[in-house]
Amino acid sequence: MFDENIVLCVSNSYDKKYYFNPEFDKLPDDVKDDLKIMCVLFTEEVGGILSMEFDEEGNLLFKSQADEGDLLYDDIACGMLVNRAQKEKAELLESLEMFYKVFFLGEV
Repeated sequence: MFDENIVLCVSNSYDKKYYFNPEFDKLPDDVKDDLKIMCVLFTEEVGGILSMEFDEEGNLLFKSQADEGDLLYDDIACGMLVNRAQKEKAELLESLEMFYKVFFLGEV
């Protein structure tokens, strides 16, 4: 269907910025707030840049990256925090995947 993942949101610890894709404005405000809190806290603890993206099948992916010279980026904590978020926020993440599959991929 498309070649690239669709970005839901991004938090950047370098620029201290958060981006939420306006294509998802129909999501409830409390969901948008949860995403912002989760992403910003993640990058505050780990560093680098965290993006949450939907792949072509509608799976929600966590992608974390760091600048090459960033010695403070914690790769181990990154993996642990992603796993924790996937467990603690499983219901939210599954709901987001369902939303994407229904409204963007047209699945029923």
